[in-house]
Amino acid sequence: MTQRWQPALLDSQQPGGWAVAHCKQHFLADGNGVLFPREWLKKQELPVLAEHGIGHFDGDAIYLLELQEPLDMPGCSWQSLRQFMLQGDAETFKLLSYATQIGTWARQHRFCGSCGGAMLHFAGERAMHCPRCELHHYPRLSPSMIVLVTRDDEILLARSPRFVPGVYSTLAGFVEAGESVEQCVVREVREEVGVEISNPRYLGSQGWPFPHSLMLGFHAEYASGEIVMQADEIEDAQWFSVHQLPPLPAARSIARYLIDVYVARRLGQPEPVLPG
Repeated sequence: MTQRWQPALLDSQQPGGWAVAHCKQHFLADGNGVLFPREWLKKQELPVLAEHGIGHFDGDAIYLLELQEPLDMPGCSWQSLRQFMLQGDAETFKLLSYATQIGTWARQHRFCGSCGGAMLHFAGERAMHCPRCELHHYPRLSPSMIVLVTRDDEILLARSPRFVPGVYSTLAGFVEAGESVEQCVVREVREEVGVEISNPRYLGSQGWPFPHSLMLGFHAEYASGEIVMQADEIEDAQWFSVHQLPPLPAARSIARYLIDVYVARRLGQPEPVLPG
């Protein structure tokens, strides 16, 4: 299937194309969506911090206007990236996922972390460059593991206080310096719910733009221990039968994919495809 969204490094000095306006994981939208004629949008006196050429959508050049603040415009509203994940089409969400990561990265690297000098776009690369000390910063990715712990016809799900009420999900955590992803899986499960696991198996990955994670998905088998929830991180954790599950994460998330794959295998059903 042809991909409607194709990331690319475009020259922002070239005229024309379409643009999205972004500020802190929110996008300007009207009745036609999030894409606006670029030259028209640039005339609206928006508080633009920077402009980035980010790729092509249905063959058209797409640019990102990163704003200092979310200025209101008649007939428009600001919608969160999570809204688009839950309600928008998959290709538009991929475009906006990329845009928010580039916008966040560029906003957070306007000044050099080494000498404090102003950073500039580096010609020909997706990079910020410090002309004073020659430091380069590329878009940031934070590797994270996400794991479904299984025990025959049961799966271990938990909820954070930050979740939508009633929703349970898989366990997740960031990879720390010096450890492998597999070591992270073992450590995070032990820290969050107090149980030991065995046989972690990698299933797939998903870019997760909240704000810049790369989620590496695993299944792992329960080995021993009783559930002991990590204070301030886990609000509840339980074993659930694959025949009777609680409300689950959004269908486009890798968390939901990990759950759906295991349930399909236990019930002899067709396996789902990893979103994206």
